[in-house]
This record gives sequence, C-alpha cells and structure tokens, in this order.
Amino acid sequence: MSTAPKPVSPPEFRVSQKFFFDAAHTLQRDIEREGSLRIHGHTYYAEVTVAGPRDPVTGMVVDLGLVRLHIEQLRPQLDHRLLDEVPELGPATLENLCAFIWRGLEPDLPSLCQVRVWREAMGDACTMGRV
Repeated sequence: MSTAPKPVSPPEFRVSQKFFFDAAHTLQRDIEREGSLRIHGHTYYAEVTVAGPRDPVTGMVVDLGLVRLHIEQLRPQLDHRLLDEVPELGPATLENLCAFIWRGLEPDLPSLCQVRVWREAMGDACTMGRV
C-alpha cells in the first residue's frame, strides 16, 4: 500500500505592533480593595498581532503602517483617560482592555489573531486570541 505525501500548506506569518497608553481607573474587588477603590493609574502596554500568508508581491502579511494607523485611531479612547468612563469598556480589567482593543481593531484588521495587554510595573498580563 502506498501513501501519497500529505499536501504541505504554506507557513503562516505573524506580525505584531506594540503601543502604550497611560490611564487611571478604580476597580471593585475584594483583594487589595482599599487601593483598588481609589483612583490610581498605570502605564499599559499592548501588542496586536495579525496572521496570514505573505503577499507574493509586497512580501508582507499586512503593511504595518496600516496597523499603526488603526492603533492611532483607537489609542485616544484610552490614553490619559479615566477608564471607568470609557463607553463599552466595562470594569477596567486587563481582560476587558484586550476585548475593547480587539473590538476596535478587528473591523479594519480582519486577520487580527491576538491582543496582549500588560502592566510592566506590576508584572501582569492578559492575552486574547484565536487558537
């Protein structure tokens, strides 16, 4: 019995762009409650990743200039804001920030596959993506 070789699909590329924003918030929680209830701020970092095949003409999955353009349209909704007041964000958790960024970028970047948000000073992070 002979077996035919499996077709090999072309490799998928992943291209990322990082950005940051400074924002304040409060948070209702049971642990570290007192500090979380007071208005306090962080520098948040975010990384968005798009995936797909490399275009044979341009050599790119996506022009990163286009990714940066869409980030710069979204960023003012978060930067130097009180996150408690940002419409459609919900409580200012890392998870909600990932979802907010995803919803803001996906219509213009349909190949979006991952959003990561972290606070360097705190050492915590959240990643949202397609498997």
